[in-house]
Amino acid sequence: MSDEYYYCVKHKTVEGPEGCAARHRLGPYPTRAAAEHALETVAERNEAWDEADRDD
Repeated sequence: MSDEYYYCVKHKTVEGPEGCAARHRLGPYPTRAAAEHALETVAERNEAWDEADRDD
């Protein structure tokens, strides 16, 4: 079992380290569940960064 998981934006699936090229992946994530929610995590972080930029 892998200790790292990635979300492949090309195939819209979770992969281990042996998956697609890095340019197609988000991660690594420590758990499969975290990788499954990668796009949600990205959206939340982007919103937080946008809000921080507005506050500057």
